[in-house]
Amino acid sequence: MKPTRSDRSALAAFMAPALIIMLVFFVIPVIYVVVVSFLKWNGISTASFTDIQNFAKLFNDKAFVRSVINNVIWALVAGFIQVPLAMVMAIILSRKPRGWKFFRTVYFFPQVISGIALATLWRAIYSADTGLLNGLLRSVGLGSVARDWLGTVDTAFPAVLIYWVFYVGYYMVIMMADITTIDTSYYEAATIDGASDFQQAIYITIPLIKRTSLLTCITLASVLGLRQFEQVYMLTNGGPANTTSTMVLYMYKKLQDTNYGMASASAVVLIIVGVIFIVCIRALFNIGNDEVRAQKKVRRAVK
Repeated sequence: MKPTRSDRSALAAFMAPALIIMLVFFVIPVIYVVVVSFLKWNGISTASFTDIQNFAKLFNDKAFVRSVINNVIWALVAGFIQVPLAMVMAIILSRKPRGWKFFRTVYFFPQVISGIALATLWRAIYSADTGLLNGLLRSVGLGSVARDWLGTVDTAFPAVLIYWVFYVGYYMVIMMADITTIDTSYYEAATIDGASDFQQAIYITIPLIKRTSLLTCITLASVLGLRQFEQVYMLTNGGPANTTSTMVLYMYKKLQDTNYGMASASAVVLIIVGVIFIVCIRALFNIGNDEVRAQKKVRRAVK
């Protein structure tokens, strides 16, 4: 049935608040950042147009290039290591083994703790002299392996990245909620046919959550990987020698230096990288082609 004029008016009225909020708090700020990215401005003196010099300086700055590489690595690890770990835990716990409620709570608990508090905790664990990690290594006779994990070029970035990967509770809960909506008759039929738990996970659970929670979690994890700031700022502040720097931390330092043009240019690059990641993830999941095929099937059915 074709919507009437009153239906369209009601729809517009319902959408207007969200569109206004989107415009005021996202579209206009993004446009402003893009404009400032082409300026040389310290926030006080008169701004001057610099063409693309800010972007040229960015990509000639080794610290920024390192920041981009670190963010890309972080996003890939988040999307394709952290989320799969969360998926495995969600599949296991959704079968409700003994103590599943306890483990669900334990895995999710770090999500209610401030990221700054967690970073402070891990800074103490990684401490060169009194850290728990070096203490454990020395207690098992591996004192030669002990080192300043956050102060050594070779280990600083892996140390910052690895501890964060295992906080899978947020994505685990999202996927568990999705798995519980799957019709149990699929699993009952598979069990009758002799399918193992592993086969049921591969051929039933994962395909049925692929387009919903799995896609959502990979997108969220990758975007959060590109936005990393608190952990790096608290643990290393980008050091040593900018080996742990991220784009947001780089932008923050430029803002501290009142170099708003360079800060805005780095923000524009961050937005572009984020859009590229989202497009690639959607392409990987073949969302567009699936939708086209579904539309073609509907047309054929109608004919």
